[in-house]
Amino acid sequence: MTESSRINCMKCRHYYVTWEPQYPRGCRAYGFKTRQMPSVTVLSSSGRPCLQYEEKSVQPPAKK
Repeated sequence: MTESSRINCMKCRHYYVTWEPQYPRGCRAYGFKTRQMPSVTVLSSSGRPCLQYEEKSVQPPAKK
C-alpha cells in the first residue's frame, strides 16, 4: 500500500474519538478502540486494508 492510497480514518463515517486516554481512537464498524489509527490496526491484524471504509457525507453549511 502506497502513501497516497492509505486510508484516512478521519474521513470515514465509522471513525470516532473516544474519551479514553489509553485508547483515543475507535471504529464503530469493527467495534474496537485503539491507540493508533483504526485502519493501521486492521491492516496489521488482518494483512488487508480496511474493507469497511465509507467516506463521510459532507453537508454544506447552513445559511443564516
